Amino acid sequence: MTRLRLRYVDHFRDGHGTVRYYFRRPGGKRTPLPGLPGSEPFMVAYQAALAMTTVEKVKERGGPGTFDRLLAEYFESAQFISLKAPTRRAYRLAYERLFLLEDIGRRPVAGMQRVVVERIMAKRVDRPSAANDALKKLRILVKFAINRGYRKDDPTLHIKKLKEGEHHTWTEQEVAAFEARWPLGTQQRTLFALFLYTGQRVVDVARMAWRDVSLDGRWIHVQQEKTGTKLELQLHPDLLEVLAAWPKNNGPIVATAHGKAFSTKGLGNKMADAIDAAGLSDDCVAHGLRKAAARRLAEAGCSPHEIASITGHKSLAEVERYTRAVEQRHLNSVANSKLAPRKVPTQIGSGTQTEEI
Repeated sequence: MTRLRLRYVDHFRDGHGTVRYYFRRPGGKRTPLPGLPGSEPFMVAYQAALAMTTVEKVKERGGPGTFDRLLAEYFESAQFISLKAPTRRAYRLAYERLFLLEDIGRRPVAGMQRVVVERIMAKRVDRPSAANDALKKLRILVKFAINRGYRKDDPTLHIKKLKEGEHHTWTEQEVAAFEARWPLGTQQRTLFALFLYTGQRVVDVARMAWRDVSLDGRWIHVQQEKTGTKLELQLHPDLLEVLAAWPKNNGPIVATAHGKAFSTKGLGNKMADAIDAAGLSDDCVAHGLRKAAARRLAEAGCSPHEIASITGHKSLAEVERYTRAVEQRHLNSVANSKLAPRKVPTQIGSGTQTEEI
């Protein structure tokens, strides 16, 4: 029996067990379709719904030349659609919030001046990361506008980012304090060890599953959400000890109470509660453990390339930023060892003596 396939037709089973069919284009309204597919009432209603939606004019966002219209075009562009799903969601929320707070959706794209961008930055001077993100989003949109012919110049050009504070790198004392509070076998200690010994971001630790661990239990496969970088990480003996004390299953290595993988925000909150319970300061956050992992590797004498093979950093400059303090201490030690002590005369009473300095 040939199965009839019709575009934009879907179905569901109601509370009485009856299958109901309806017509719906993406983003459009549902139109009920009577009878069964192929029957005369069904096909008449289908053709009417198809004709109606074909002639309907889709309401466009904003007037011609406005930021609202530009944003709608950007959201439909290959440039936006090619981004990873989490990035698209984050960008969409950031743009909608920026447009709402600054009331720029109705304004003409061609009329934006440099002073407007600087004013937007100035409003967020007490939150440098927010200011820099606003600049980044506007810069992306303006470049898109130039490519679409909305304007020829870039008002964001040469506007510098604000200096942001860096995440605190955990010290060995802070690491010891956390481990003292959360012993082997606890969820908090297991999460902590995954952060500290793999050097991964919160989103990647949240996604780690037992299926990612090799059959011999000594390696874990990670594909970073942010960059798409694929890593094969050898599990450190200390991490193996922690995992040996943690139950294994077919799901996430560390799961929620419902057996699901943590969301990025949920895992961040979980770690924040554990850190607070350990009596550590607010400076200690989960991302700081990624920096602590890089610091430890640098202190062990690893090169930036070796560190990046674990952390997955694309830029060695970023690795060097993480390990700058370690390098400074090392260079200082080397420099001091090259400076020989010297004898200088000192005057005590009527005699002359020398002291080594």
